[in-house]
Amino acid sequence: MRYPALIVDLKKIEQNTRAVVAECKKHGISVTAVSKCYLAIPEIVEAQIRGGVEMLADSRVKNIKKLSKYPLKKMLIRIPMISEADEVVEFADYSMNSELKTIKALSDAALKQGKTHKIIFMIDIGDLREGCLPENAMTILSEVVKLKGILLDGIAANFGCFGGVMPDYDNLNILVKLANDVKEKFGINVSLISGGNSFTYTAMVRGECPKEINHFRFGDILLTGYDARLEEVVPGAERDAVTLLAELIEIYDKPSKPIGNIEKDAFGVIPHFEDRGIRKRAIFAVGRQDVRFEEVVALKKGMEILGASSDHMIVDVTDCEEEFNVGDIVSFRLTYGAMLMAFNSDYVDKVFVK
Repeated sequence: MRYPALIVDLKKIEQNTRAVVAECKKHGISVTAVSKCYLAIPEIVEAQIRGGVEMLADSRVKNIKKLSKYPLKKMLIRIPMISEADEVVEFADYSMNSELKTIKALSDAALKQGKTHKIIFMIDIGDLREGCLPENAMTILSEVVKLKGILLDGIAANFGCFGGVMPDYDNLNILVKLANDVKEKFGINVSLISGGNSFTYTAMVRGECPKEINHFRFGDILLTGYDARLEEVVPGAERDAVTLLAELIEIYDKPSKPIGNIEKDAFGVIPHFEDRGIRKRAIFAVGRQDVRFEEVVALKKGMEILGASSDHMIVDVTDCEEEFNVGDIVSFRLTYGAMLMAFNSDYVDKVFVK
C-alpha cells in the first residue's frame, strides 16, 4: 500500500446510510445521497444505494455523468451554469435553481432534447449562499411556470455552508409556506420540499422540522455516521467508515517555539507558538496539498496535531504512551472538510474494504 491512503469501509458506509435513511423514513422524509465529497466513486455510490437512498445528487455535471449508469433519479445541487444547460438537461432529472435567465436556458435545452426538466427552486432563508429571497420568490416563479420544457417540482434551501445559519422550525416553515403559495396561486403541487443538508438531520431528531418537509440532501452524515451538531453518532451507525493512514517520516526532540524572527509563513499567515520547552515532534508524509489538516483528528491518546505545510504534518507525540518510530503507519479520523480534500487529492490512495 502507498501512503497517505484513505481506508474506505464500504460495509460501514452502507450501515451508516441505512441507519440515517431509517430514521428519516420515520418522519416521512426521503434521502438523496450527495456524492460530491467522494467524486461519485462507484464503490461508495453502490454502498449508499444498498443502504436505501432514493436519489443521487452531485454539484458537478462531470460527476452526474458518472452516475448515469444507476437507475435512481439524479439531481444537480449546484446552480447550473448557463454554459452547461444542455448537459444538465441530458444527464440530470432535477436541478436546483434561483436565476430566471438560467432556467430559461434549461427550458431551451429541454425543448431541443424533447424532455421535461424538473426545477427545484432555491430560497435563501438566511445563510446567504444561493437562493432567491422569500419576498421575491413568487414574482420569479410566476415567470418560471410559463416556460415550456420545465416543471417546477420542488422548493428548497441550504444551511450552514456559508453563513453558518442552522435550520429550525421557523426558517424551515418558510419553505412550507412558499410551497402552499405555489399551490394556491399556480395550482402546482411540488413533490419535494427539501429541507437541506446534514445539518437538518439534527432539526429533525429534535422535532424542529415541519411535517411537510419531505426531502433531505445528505453527504457528510452518510459517510461519517455522525451528527455534528449533536456531537454524537447516529444510532446504528459507525463513526470511522473513512480513515486516513499516514506514514511517519521523522521524529526528533525539538524546541516547541521556532528559533529566529517569525514572519508570514508560506500560506501568508503569521503563526503563533507557545514555548512549552523541548517536545517530541513527529512529521507525517501528508500535507495541505492532500488534506485540510485543521479537520484531521488524532486517534492516538496524547497526540496533538500542531500544523502542516504543503507536504508535511507536524504532530506532538510527547504525551503519547506508545513509542513511535520512522516508518510507522498511523490512522487519523477525518471530518467532512478533510475528507473532501483527501478524496480530491491525486496523492492520496483510496483503498476499499468490503
